Amino acid sequence: MGMRKSEPSHGSFDHRLTGTDVMSENPNSSPPAESDPPQPRGAWGCLKWFLVAGIGLVLLALLLPARRSAPEAARRTQCKNNLKQIGLALHNYHNEYGTFPPAYTVDAQGNPLHSWRTLILPYLDQLPLYNSIDLSRPWNDPVNATASETSLPIYRCPSTRSPANQTSFLVIVTANGCFPGLASRSLSSITDDASETLMVLEVNDRSVPWMSPVDADQDTVLEIGPDNRHGHLGGFHALLCDGSVRFLSGNLRAATRQALISIADGDTVSDVEL
Repeated sequence: MGMRKSEPSHGSFDHRLTGTDVMSENPNSSPPAESDPPQPRGAWGCLKWFLVAGIGLVLLALLLPARRSAPEAARRTQCKNNLKQIGLALHNYHNEYGTFPPAYTVDAQGNPLHSWRTLILPYLDQLPLYNSIDLSRPWNDPVNATASETSLPIYRCPSTRSPANQTSFLVIVTANGCFPGLASRSLSSITDDASETLMVLEVNDRSVPWMSPVDADQDTVLEIGPDNRHGHLGGFHALLCDGSVRFLSGNLRAATRQALISIADGDTVSDVEL
């Protein structure tokens, strides 16, 4: 009689189901560690990090100068716009009275009272402030204290560090200029090219309270040089009689500055000089 094929024992059946061969067929299991690709190590791994960091630093260095210069460019533009608004106010004053305002007003004894900057306030949308000022009393009289302590952004260059109620926008008070002092000039008396004749200058190192009847004189303008503390890198703004604003170099020749001051000398200034 032939022998029957023996059935597998219960013990061997358990071993086949629970052994490591079954576990290795799990489709969700991770592959054996031996099959993982080799990871970068040593010098090459460090070099990669240095390259990434180096590129980041170069990009940052390229961006920083632009970020630093952007605020100054905005301040310079705002300064220019302020002077344009002042020029418009001066011309509107001229349209109403037939002359530009005097550089200052005086009392019965000839003592200066108020600046041209006070006189054009109604043309700068500052009529309430203008009406609050007692023009018969000096600008620094206690009755005018509130007004004199008021900060007017229109009279300030955003780049200046002077007190909030001060201004560096000054006219040139001189006999042959737009503002001879107490007298008033009309446009018809300015026979030189209006686009080459100064009205208001940005003199950053000579700031004064905006209500003060104090401005620049001819010597102040002629002494301006590269060593002055200019409002902006390389120079300063100037409002001309035609209402335009030009940026003048701190290296501008004294002869050119003299030609810009005078109103009727027949001199001309080329764009090359400016």
